[in-house]
Amino acid sequence: MANPKKRKKVLVFSGIGAVLVILTLVAIFKKREPVITVLTEKVMRTNITETVVANGRIQPVLQVMISAEVSGEITELPVKEGQNVKKGDLLVKIKPDVYIAAVNQAKALCESALAGQAQAVANLEKAKADYIRNKDLFEHKLLSESDYIGYKAAYEVAKAQLESSLDQVENAKAQVASAQDSLDKTTITSPLTGTVSKLSLQLGERVAGNTMMAGTEIMTVADLNNMEARVDVGEVDVILLAKGQKANLEVDAFGDRKFNGTVTDIANSSGGIAASSSSSSSSSSSGDATKFQVKIRIDEKESFRPGMSVTAEIETRSRTNVLSVPVQSVTTRPPKPKELASAGKSGKSGDKGTNHPAAVDPPTNSASATTNVVTEAGKRSSEARKPIEVVFVVDGDHVKMVPVKRGINDDANSEIIEGLSEGQEVVSGGYKVISRELEDGKKIRKDKPGSKTNEKKPEQN
Repeated sequence: MANPKKRKKVLVFSGIGAVLVILTLVAIFKKREPVITVLTEKVMRTNITETVVANGRIQPVLQVMISAEVSGEITELPVKEGQNVKKGDLLVKIKPDVYIAAVNQAKALCESALAGQAQAVANLEKAKADYIRNKDLFEHKLLSESDYIGYKAAYEVAKAQLESSLDQVENAKAQVASAQDSLDKTTITSPLTGTVSKLSLQLGERVAGNTMMAGTEIMTVADLNNMEARVDVGEVDVILLAKGQKANLEVDAFGDRKFNGTVTDIANSSGGIAASSSSSSSSSSSGDATKFQVKIRIDEKESFRPGMSVTAEIETRSRTNVLSVPVQSVTTRPPKPKELASAGKSGKSGDKGTNHPAAVDPPTNSASATTNVVTEAGKRSSEARKPIEVVFVVDGDHVKMVPVKRGINDDANSEIIEGLSEGQEVVSGGYKVISRELEDGKKIRKDKPGSKTNEKKPEQN
């Protein structure tokens, strides 16, 4: 009988031991934390320059569109596209026959008016002499009153005819000047020294002129020695720009070469400073962001051509010797529960105080007071739930989530105004780890830059 009892005890104790071992193993596995591999960098002091990036086209600072002011056939076109011209050089000549005839006709009318003026002067002199002689006779009672009135009227008529002839002469001279001006406009010369950057018509084609509006465009002459970049900047960034700011320019046609520039003009409206048609059309569309044109004078002299694509990096704000962390180190997280709780308590309708609406308003307004309190509490709660900017500071083999206040950024670094001190170690990679996986108190393992583990991070993102 002793053996069965002994066996029973052994089995019981063995079972208890097995259960204890299993529970111990479960507890151990529960305590084990997943380790997250990260990259880290130190908080350091650097110089940061914030930039605004915009795209646009290269255009001459000075260019003139040559258009017809009179109608006719192009009979001379001595220039070609790309040809250099000097100020005063002949660009185009329009057939002048009709305008020569108009000048001759106007001159003939002017001669006739001058002849009429001379006749009117002679008539006035005769009428004046007759009037003076007969006035003397009338005063000596040697001429009847009716005859005297006749001579006086003839004198007044002669003066009026002379005034009319003078007006006719002035009108005729104006017609001659107008006809001559139209004739002169059949010959178009270059208004500046530059290059024929665009030629729209050919010899023998007809043009339509209009003195009130722009006529047919014939060509464009531009000064290619002074070029500028005209870029479109969004409404969020344009408020950061000012005249005189420096810019780095990349022109697609010149590869990776960079050019220096200076901001010279900033549009006050989306259609300002001769904004491009693409900008105007995009700004008018409700689905696109409003763009403002910015002009950047290029410092270097190079063989730029109008219309070349350009990307500009405009330096807006700079900070020297400021605390900074890598841009990717700063991320957002919801506020901690204790912060939400404190925000909720501050907005409870049961709070009492001399400034509380419920304590001041009379009983008849209790419903509206309650509504105001609830609304205010909702606002506070909504603000409290907004994500905050944080970085993850290395604390041994764990991380600590620290709220920060950020300043300006450049391509690599973010300025930290509050929350960190120089020399602290922060997590800098990878992107997926910082933006999603890391939380306050997580266990980490620091990895070296360029390792296989980190090379796989972008693929996991």
